[in-house]
Amino acid sequence: MTTQFIDIAQRAAADGQVTADELLALRREGWGDGIITRAEAEALFTLNTALSERSVEWCDFFVEAIGEHVLNGTPPRLQCNEAEAVWLIAQVDHDGVTESMVELETMVRILERAENTPDRLKNYVLAQIEREVLTGTGPTRCGGELSAVHISSAECRIIRRVIFASGGHGPAAVTRFDAEMLFRLKDETLAEENAAEWDDLFIDGVTNYLKGFTLQNAQVSHERKLELEAFVADNSASVGRFMGRVLREVPQAGNHFGKVFGKRKNTGPDYAALESAGEAVTDHESEWLEAMIAADGEVDELESRLIARLTAEA
Repeated sequence: MTTQFIDIAQRAAADGQVTADELLALRREGWGDGIITRAEAEALFTLNTALSERSVEWCDFFVEAIGEHVLNGTPPRLQCNEAEAVWLIAQVDHDGVTESMVELETMVRILERAENTPDRLKNYVLAQIEREVLTGTGPTRCGGELSAVHISSAECRIIRRVIFASGGHGPAAVTRFDAEMLFRLKDETLAEENAAEWDDLFIDGVTNYLKGFTLQNAQVSHERKLELEAFVADNSASVGRFMGRVLREVPQAGNHFGKVFGKRKNTGPDYAALESAGEAVTDHESEWLEAMIAADGEVDELESRLIARLTAEA
């Protein structure tokens, strides 16, 4: 499969375009054995660089295929290890810039799908998002245009997806890294006519960082996921035999599990208490906010609105 896949990709790259038939052939060859190999993924990056125009169909296939290779090419599934992160960054950053919006979309989608990704990849994607928002132009895959002179609606959607991604620094929560990026974007575009969504995104994002909470074990590490999958694989048969023996030997076992095994106290986390604690802005967070606001020597309108929100919710 790999040889035919690469041959098709190389012919398309030489032409500078992917025909509908070639794209269909790539799909058939790529998914024929259920995986996208490293050689096939690299052929797709080479082809993407060579294209003069990128159709919606091509972008969808590229995002899907590269994401599948990175997240499911090696066990465990939905995890990106350090070596895969290094490879992905090298493919995207081969000439020092993100070659196309489809590459940016690919990385964002990987963060959204992943259970966890290495800090190296998270930091790289944040840096690329910031650079593209401030300097990029052209269409995005989520609708709308990138603008180098102001923050557009499309860019607001990209930023929101990244800072709330499950594989980001804080899954489904804004972290300090994200909040500091929001401040830098605000400072760079303060005098511009940004999209209406930007004000709420900035205030909501920074407020979420200061008043939200995440569990320390919210993300399972790559190593721990491998251990858990190995345990399940090694013990599934013995666990099944054990439960079968229990059902045979204990009368009406289904109604007496509490008596047989004893009832355990609920020792899980008190989510209500964690949420309440997260609502309080700590001294450390207050010092951080004061430093961010004081960085340019003045309190601008967005910062005033942020302070008002925090005061009203205190």
